[in-house]
Amino acid sequence: MFTAPARLFRSLAIAEAITWTLLIGALIARASGIDPLVVTIAGGIHGFVFLSYGAMAILVAIHQRWNPGVAILAIASAVIPYATIPAEIWLHRSGRLAGSWRLVQTDDPRDARWFDRLMRWFLHRPWVLAALILLAIVALYAVLLVAGPPGGSR
Repeated sequence: MFTAPARLFRSLAIAEAITWTLLIGALIARASGIDPLVVTIAGGIHGFVFLSYGAMAILVAIHQRWNPGVAILAIASAVIPYATIPAEIWLHRSGRLAGSWRLVQTDDPRDARWFDRLMRWFLHRPWVLAALILLAIVALYAVLLVAGPPGGSR
């Protein structure tokens, strides 16, 4: 399904934009007198996709060897409504999403680094990688739920 980093990035960039629409629509609905539960549901969905996008951006940034500024920009684009779409277009056009997953070591000296070897090991076992990322996202999501919503409860 996600045979290339670009496909994974594009999928979650679009999902993040869709959840912004859900959240904004729920806020408008609440202001119109509809049960505030819609904001809780839309906010929960958006929060989970937001964290998923962030985790995926970190994974792709490491894999594609982006400099820290590009990685931070890609992650920060999720904070601004709909900004993940222009960020994905820019990353694609600038060639930062080019290529497939690096599954074998090349002559590039960077391929010998411990985290590149670990990345290749996980990329050969995508279900293990997905499960670990999902576990980390759920754990972070639970911690954030305990901490409470942004801006406090009221």
